[in-house]
Amino acid sequence: MNNLQTLIKIYLGFCRTQKCLDEKTLKAYRIDLRQFTEQIHATEIAEINSSMLEEHIATLHRQYQPKTAKRKIASLKAFFHFLEYKDLIEYNPFDRIQVHFREPVKLPKTIPLNIIETFLTTIYTQYKNAGTAYKKRNALRDAAVIELLFSSGMRISELCELQADNVNLYDGTILIYGKGDKERRIQIGNESVIRTLTEYCTEFTSEISKCNHFFTNQNGNPLSDQSVRRMINKYSDIASINMHITPHMFRHTFATSLLEADVDIRYIQEMLGHSSINITEIYTHVAVAKQRDILISKHPRKDFKI
Repeated sequence: MNNLQTLIKIYLGFCRTQKCLDEKTLKAYRIDLRQFTEQIHATEIAEINSSMLEEHIATLHRQYQPKTAKRKIASLKAFFHFLEYKDLIEYNPFDRIQVHFREPVKLPKTIPLNIIETFLTTIYTQYKNAGTAYKKRNALRDAAVIELLFSSGMRISELCELQADNVNLYDGTILIYGKGDKERRIQIGNESVIRTLTEYCTEFTSEISKCNHFFTNQNGNPLSDQSVRRMINKYSDIASINMHITPHMFRHTFATSLLEADVDIRYIQEMLGHSSINITEIYTHVAVAKQRDILISKHPRKDFKI
């Protein structure tokens, strides 16, 4: 019972059945714990002490960015906390370790609104001028994807996993299942966006019915996140946009634009599906940076002749 690999399997099973963690989280835990066992070369849980943990933590700091190292340490701490809670270890070696490190604030990368406008204009132009029905249908779907990403602030994983039954285009509401299967409902407030989504839904009715995912390819299979990334790169090239755009940047731009429009940050937290206001507050740093630009370029002091 004290075999390390056996205990890891028990813990991952507990995470799946009792904590109901999603497969992506379980995969991350599995990788983090495997890396730990490969480094320490211990087979029994009783062999692991605080010195081994400190050496592993130091290695993580050397190999990874602070945010990734912090996550991997948290995975390991959660494992030992489980063992302690289940009385599978006599003492928790993490109790003798203090982990302190500063994680640098990385501001979210946003897309200038004029570039988003150019990007969408390019897709609609491709739709209007498509030479074949196949290209026309693809362009319509691509427009619907980008319109929804920007209008809702949803994650790319949420968009690709969006079920057809959770989209109500009559009242413009989208039911989203986020991390940990937390539900939130987003209202699409722009009639042009709803019109594009409705046209797409009508055109792709048979494909959507085949897989019950809202976004599909023309074979009736769910749209993958890699397909969306390739699509974004394609239209960036066509529009000669000299900027690397990722799906998540639409989410960042959604949040930052609302904050700059004086929307209460707690509303933004709810729309993004953040579990804590602390996560959403990263966007206030972007807003401050915007304030600096405004004050430099707009404040009347710049025109004083002194």
